[in-house]
Amino acid sequence: MLKTLSLFFFFFVTIPVLFAQKEGYWDKERSTTKEVVVSARDRILIKIDDLPTGTTELIYRITLLDKNQQMANSLVSVLKAIPDPTGISQGSAGAVFLVSKISRDDKCKYAIFSKQDVANNYVTTGATSEACLVEDEPVSKDARRLSMDKSPCLKSNTNSAILWFGFESKNWIMNQKIVLEVVPWVDYKLSRGWTKENRKAIIDQCKTSNLAQKMTNSGDFCVCVSDKIQAKYTFKEFQKLLTEERNKAFKDFGALCFNETGASSAFNSDLRTQAVVLAKKGNYGAAIAKMNTVINNGKAAVLDYNILGYYYLITKQYGKALKILQEGEKLDATELLIQLNLAHAYLLNGNYKAAKAIHKTYLNQNVTDSLSWIQKTKLDFDAFQKAGIQYDDFNAILKILE
Repeated sequence: MLKTLSLFFFFFVTIPVLFAQKEGYWDKERSTTKEVVVSARDRILIKIDDLPTGTTELIYRITLLDKNQQMANSLVSVLKAIPDPTGISQGSAGAVFLVSKISRDDKCKYAIFSKQDVANNYVTTGATSEACLVEDEPVSKDARRLSMDKSPCLKSNTNSAILWFGFESKNWIMNQKIVLEVVPWVDYKLSRGWTKENRKAIIDQCKTSNLAQKMTNSGDFCVCVSDKIQAKYTFKEFQKLLTEERNKAFKDFGALCFNETGASSAFNSDLRTQAVVLAKKGNYGAAIAKMNTVINNGKAAVLDYNILGYYYLITKQYGKALKILQEGEKLDATELLIQLNLAHAYLLNGNYKAAKAIHKTYLNQNVTDSLSWIQKTKLDFDAFQKAGIQYDDFNAILKILE
């Protein structure tokens, strides 16, 4: 029998060590060990101190002792060999090992409560209908694991909670000595106070920001902001920040996540699409505003400068057109659409010589795979004239291209 139990214990300890997920820890510093004496046929209540923030599971052990008996091994020392709560339920050896070796005739019933008024009522009346766990079968020893996903006793323990253990002596003559040991398992992430509800509140707040509201899909962006806030602050620390400090945190982390999540690319793509639609409707002012936002985001491509330059030309803002097109040229001087619009900008700003030089350089090339420099120049001049831009040098340029 002893050999069999030893084999059980070997597998009980080694299997969890090999496969445990290190997502939390047994909080031995916040464990509870209380020894109380229950009078014959009496009921008594033991209050468990606040469970640590992030408690998702706990192990408790109940042992009844004779007057002079002592515990052979504390529950904390037992759990040193078990890296995570799942190891407790990996076979009968777990139950054998967790339960005290001490066994005697004294027995008691017990119940666990998560509300103080209900617990107090139990002492008076013995009522257990509102308990979160009830053991009606008298026991001399017991050990169990409670988890947040299965036990109502831990439904709200991701922040902190108090539990009350109620015991009823089944000895009609002698007093009983009961030892209660409770050790919580603390999830690393939840120990910082970031419950599902708290994380959702941060994400919802992020989605109300001006930047997020301009995005077609701000989900990934706001999750990124939430993750960065959680990494830097505990929930309580973040709650204690001044409003201005919280706003700055959202702004700073938002700037980082804007690029890290690809939100900037999607955001700019949406702005480009909107600008094209506005321009086709003749609303060049709004289209220019959209493209300026793309430029100011710091992720603009050379063609973004080209489009903005063209919008400035078509709205007779020749100085601004020349400036923005020269900035685009610095990104890629081989982009012929930029070069053509530069030629237009020089011409409309009165610099015929510079415009002529550009036309003579590229007149035999294509600005795209299917559109020649000459064809595009004629199309642009037609568009300018329809927009009310009349310029004598248009004809002079066309003669160069013949």
